[in-house]
Amino acid sequence: MARRVAITGMGVVSPNGTGNLDFARAVLAGRSGVRRISHFDPSDISVQIAGQVQDFDELAWVEKRDRRNVSRVLPLALAAADEALRTAELDAAALPLEARRGMGVIIGSGGGSQEFTEEQYRLFFQKKYKQMSLFAIPSGVMGTLASELSMRFGLRGPSHVITTGCTSSTDAMGYALRQIQSGRIQRALTGGADAPIALGIVKGFILMKILTGSWNHAPERGSRPFSADRDGFVLAEGSWMFVFEELEHARARKAKILAEVCGYGSTCEAYHRVRLQECGEEPARAIEIAMKEAGIAPRDVNYVNLHGTSTQLNDRIETRALRLALGNHAAKTPMSALKSQIGHPQGACGAAGVAATLVAMQQGTIPPTINIETRDPDCDLDYVPDRDRQAAIEHAVCNCIAFGSKNSALVLRNCN
Repeated sequence: MARRVAITGMGVVSPNGTGNLDFARAVLAGRSGVRRISHFDPSDISVQIAGQVQDFDELAWVEKRDRRNVSRVLPLALAAADEALRTAELDAAALPLEARRGMGVIIGSGGGSQEFTEEQYRLFFQKKYKQMSLFAIPSGVMGTLASELSMRFGLRGPSHVITTGCTSSTDAMGYALRQIQSGRIQRALTGGADAPIALGIVKGFILMKILTGSWNHAPERGSRPFSADRDGFVLAEGSWMFVFEELEHARARKAKILAEVCGYGSTCEAYHRVRLQECGEEPARAIEIAMKEAGIAPRDVNYVNLHGTSTQLNDRIETRALRLALGNHAAKTPMSALKSQIGHPQGACGAAGVAATLVAMQQGTIPPTINIETRDPDCDLDYVPDRDRQAAIEHAVCNCIAFGSKNSALVLRNCN
């Protein structure tokens, strides 16, 4: 029989709040973290806004002499992971060797250290070879991000990075779930981190015509999922980390259980590099698979945390997928899109959605979707617009959709 899996720790470094408490306040208040880009001068490009983490001290997590050797994603990930371990009341360094061998690091990232690699290429093509990092290769490899976390906290279980585009962190958490269910490990540090706000990356997304260039004058209004006047997403960064733990073990040590992870589903449309099929069948099937594993019916779903990117195609098709997955119950189910507040942190977005869902469960309050200013007749579900809403949540679906036709979903159960 598969073991049950609990979430016992959470840590957050988000554009709209660093730390669990500040993030929770921001999410329920509908506070936007989208600002004018400050990581570089965006004056000469058409998109000048992003969801940047504010007032974050990288050198609190990476030594000054080593900062040039790593990506910004590493200090973001370390800060969130440290808080997740602390809230789980786990001192990793004090754990016995067997416990550290039984705890994996399984995280999702869409780009990992891509901005670091971009900087190394910039230095190379400008022939500033002496300014390049000695660790240009190892620090630019995706898998090194998990290794850095394993080394920092002394965790000797599997150390893996899952990279499946925007579903990366959802799939990483699904993989962590499976590892614990099967008994291969007892705990996992899991979640997602991404730091894609760099000039070349932004220009690449501009070429694809999927970023909004309409709100440089009012950044907080730029991310507007499900609003009829949406015209693209807002790029973002951040890190959201969790401790997953075998449920009975967590209970035995009297850990606070934030929620149970009780279902995971993943599908592929096998259709297109970036487009979605209009029918919405495969995103719906991922949700259905997760609900079946959780042993729940559509009527049991009390909340859905949506992918909600703010592109015309995604929001319309995700709405259709939820109608397919939940049937007549879809119209009665409150849903919201965290990206309206923080933008799109790429492969970390699934973890961000889980963090917002845990806040909703703990507070008995559903976060709002902000910036829905013009109703879209093709997006006609209950997105909890503008203001939070009190509601008891027993079961929640966290949904993600990615480039390459990928779809993934998790089901959480409130244990309180």
